[in-house]
Amino acid sequence: MASVPSALRVHACRLGPGQELLGSLQAFVEERNLKAPFIVTCVGSVTKATLRLANATAGNTNEVIHLHERFEIVSLVGTLNKDAHLHICLADQEGKTVGGHVLGDLEVFTTAEVVIGEATDLVFDRALDLQTGFPELVITPRFTKD
Repeated sequence: MASVPSALRVHACRLGPGQELLGSLQAFVEERNLKAPFIVTCVGSVTKATLRLANATAGNTNEVIHLHERFEIVSLVGTLNKDAHLHICLADQEGKTVGGHVLGDLEVFTTAEVVIGEATDLVFDRALDLQTGFPELVITPRFTKD
């Protein structure tokens, strides 16, 4: 495990009712040409979500669930490079939680207030890791400033 020191820039956005969270965040990142973005924090609510559940293995498809009810976003974490890797935890009206890998279809109910960090001296990318069989995060130094 290697670590690379980096400067930090902070961005924020608020999404409104009906907006799709993942696609909107990817558009935000692309419009601003962010090279190493990640979620700092997010609060809000959604009316539906498509999640892949845990226990993935290469070549083995995981269970995918499609949720269609109101949920509070209690956690959203991950990297937002072109091939975003986000995990979310949602709480229903009774406080019961469900979480998993975000596949999309996260429709905002009332709001999604998102703070995005950017490691300004790095670039995030993904490449197939032969050991895991999945596209995993590749971190490289960013030598030129945009």
